[in-house]
Amino acid sequence: MDNNQSHDIHTGYNDLMQVEVSIQSAEKMVGSATMSMDPESMEHAERAISNARSLLNDAKSQGTGMDTDFLQNAELTLAQCEHQLSEAKK
Repeated sequence: MDNNQSHDIHTGYNDLMQVEVSIQSAEKMVGSATMSMDPESMEHAERAISNARSLLNDAKSQGTGMDTDFLQNAELTLAQCEHQLSEAKK
């Protein structure tokens, strides 16, 4: 029972960490895909960006108490990833 209560208390922090890790993963996948220009890697990177954005939007809608600096940086990072990937596809 203590584990469940502890998890509930730290949900906002866990959401924040999950968003941060997913964005970092997307960044790495985009970097790798744009270096290799492998179509399959590009698709995986696109999916990683989409998943990260979905997690970010979920966290924002949950009102987990995340600071606005984190949210703005997360949005900016995802936008940069999207731009880098779209430029590579041209």
